[in-house]
Amino acid sequence: MSDDFMLLLLNVESAYGPIRAIRGVSLKVRQGVIATVLGSNGAGKTTILKTISGIIYPRKGSIEFRGRDITARDPAEIVQLGLSHVSEGREVFALLSVRDNLLMGAYTRRDRDGVARDIETVFGYFPILRERAKQETGQLSGGQQQMLAIARALMARPRLLLLDEPSLGLAPLVVREIFRVIREINAAGVGILLVEQDARLALKVAARGYVLETGRIVVHGPSATLAGDPRIRQAYLGLGETSA
Repeated sequence: MSDDFMLLLLNVESAYGPIRAIRGVSLKVRQGVIATVLGSNGAGKTTILKTISGIIYPRKGSIEFRGRDITARDPAEIVQLGLSHVSEGREVFALLSVRDNLLMGAYTRRDRDGVARDIETVFGYFPILRERAKQETGQLSGGQQQMLAIARALMARPRLLLLDEPSLGLAPLVVREIFRVIREINAAGVGILLVEQDARLALKVAARGYVLETGRIVVHGPSATLAGDPRIRQAYLGLGETSA
């Protein structure tokens, strides 16, 4: 594997029973950059992330992360290798406190001092979580729960973060704050593979984009190129020719 690439998918196919959800997907994520997967609902975007993180086993193809074959490995093992997944819908532990949710994100670690420092780091990203640290997570707003889901994933000290629809159902001001932090996380050296329904927003933050249609990558390239091509904007991204 080239040292430039942190994640490599080659001809990956995954299915739910007889239904093929992704078909021959190949993509690359370079070290320390943000890449995005775009497409309509049902195109297979979430399936790609679940296959990478080991939640779904691929039927065909291979997945490499940091030079290691992680195809169909156990999800806990993949986390220990440095890959964290923030699922669509957040999936926080509603009855646990915010702090306890963060500690659950660090369950593979034994460095108590490092864990304490990282809690302070994620509180720096999301100050509202410090204010709510002792509060039951189920009492948080949707935006605060999304912040917590991202913060919890960071507690495993990932080299690559998989983010599935972080803007889903959130107010524009909250989305703006979350994407500001996504940029900060990336600037700190964490690579990101982003699945996002808002194509305009995703292409602004990502360096490279992949457009998925019925389980296949139909076009890919630098985000600026995708955002600037009127045919791609209309056919695949749902953006009109005059959209900003």
